[in-house]
Amino acid sequence: MSLIPKKGTVYVVDDDEAVRDSLQWLLEGKDYRVKCFDSAESFLSRFDPREVACLIADIRMDGMSGLELQDRLLERKSPLPIVFITGHGDVPMAVTTMKKGAIDFIEKPFKEEELLSLVERMFEQARLAFSQHQEQASREALLSRLTTRESQVLERIVAGRLNKQIADDLGISIKTVEAHRANIMEKLNANTVADLLKIALGAQQIKA
Repeated sequence: MSLIPKKGTVYVVDDDEAVRDSLQWLLEGKDYRVKCFDSAESFLSRFDPREVACLIADIRMDGMSGLELQDRLLERKSPLPIVFITGHGDVPMAVTTMKKGAIDFIEKPFKEEELLSLVERMFEQARLAFSQHQEQASREALLSRLTTRESQVLERIVAGRLNKQIADDLGISIKTVEAHRANIMEKLNANTVADLLKIALGAQQIKA
């Protein structure tokens, strides 16, 4: 077996040591890298949001619950796909997690094949979500280089305003608008207005 796992990282968060050990043995046997945590709090303090990964978490845990963990990740705008482990009485709670974006949930005792299939699905989503997340971070980094006035000009370019209209809106000369447009194009590494719109509208769509 290769010393370097061929597949991505699976985070396991469960306060039951036996469950953690069982999942680690199963997933490492399928060449995944596994990182186990006995609480949501310890996971949140140590997980790397830049890593293409997925999360398997118990819904009911001492301290922070799986639901609360999901809320924290949503607050951080984390693209991390999640599957929850539930007991028989937790199905209504698990449905709530899916409405908030969880991939699925599995009931204890779970079948190995079912879990492995879900992990594969999570990684398909993870690769897409993390790619979009990186693109969004790149767009936001570019947009953060603009001055307040340049941002105002860009907002009006996106709205389809002409240079003269932008000048009237902002009480500046057309030449000043043209200078701002040139600066915006340079700072955003845009060669055309279409490039400009992709950057600006892409950022707005993610925020929406």
